[in-house]
Amino acid sequence: MTATTIHSTHVLDSTMTHRESGIGAPIVFLHGNPTSSHLWRNVLPGVTSRRLLAPDLIGMGESGKPPISYDFADQARYLDAWFDALGLRDAVLVGHDWGGALAFDWAARHPDRVRGIAFTETIVKPMTWAEFPEGGRELFRAIKTDGIGEAMILDKNAFIEQALPASTTTPLTPADLAAYRDPYPTRESRRPLLRWARSMPLDGEPADVVTRIEAYDHWLTTSPDVPKLLLTFAPGAGTMMTSDIIAWCATNIAALEIEHSDTVAGHHTPEDQPGVIAGAISGWVERHGLLA
Repeated sequence: MTATTIHSTHVLDSTMTHRESGIGAPIVFLHGNPTSSHLWRNVLPGVTSRRLLAPDLIGMGESGKPPISYDFADQARYLDAWFDALGLRDAVLVGHDWGGALAFDWAARHPDRVRGIAFTETIVKPMTWAEFPEGGRELFRAIKTDGIGEAMILDKNAFIEQALPASTTTPLTPADLAAYRDPYPTRESRRPLLRWARSMPLDGEPADVVTRIEAYDHWLTTSPDVPKLLLTFAPGAGTMMTSDIIAWCATNIAALEIEHSDTVAGHHTPEDQPGVIAGAISGWVERHGLLA
């Protein structure tokens, strides 16, 4: 097993930190909200040995915390600069939650640099409130309400202290919860968490995010040369991708394979089923010769 090392890269006016192991063509693992590259700690060792990279998104994990708005465009801009700084081409992308959305967005804008995308529990399309899982509607309506969202996420750190543990089937250890909590000791440091939560595309808002998602949806539909893998599980705590959303993917995403496991996983699938995810990605990469 190749040891994982931590690297810090100068990106625009800040830095981004990433975990890295192996050599060769890159597989890039992108986390979502409110996690970090720590999400992939138990997945990376089980993936067929290649060059594996898992960055902390800007403002998250151990990456820098510049004074920006942390909207989707900011996150994509810093991620673009990170890919460029490392000279990553012919990449396979793996995304969870907003990491999947960023992977789709990057691939749609850099189609000559992506060889495949695997994803789980992510944002594949703009949704109506009726399409959003019923169990999360009250939470996200509160988050999107001025004043209430700030109190919940900035003041009480509820996305780390409550939402994260409540959306895993396997309980987080105190050490793992601390690893997720430590980057957000202050109200100001939690702004990326609030911005991501408010970016959920529901009933056409926020419009800028909906526009970006519609753009990558067009690419997902019209890129039959790029293999794609959706990993699904028996629904657990906080599962976001409903059967209707999975059916939408099967109908609308070109070159898609859906690999289902009957094991139970909550929304944070890499926490609950890292071995299944690692094995599925390794097999898919080998079948398609993506890193040959």
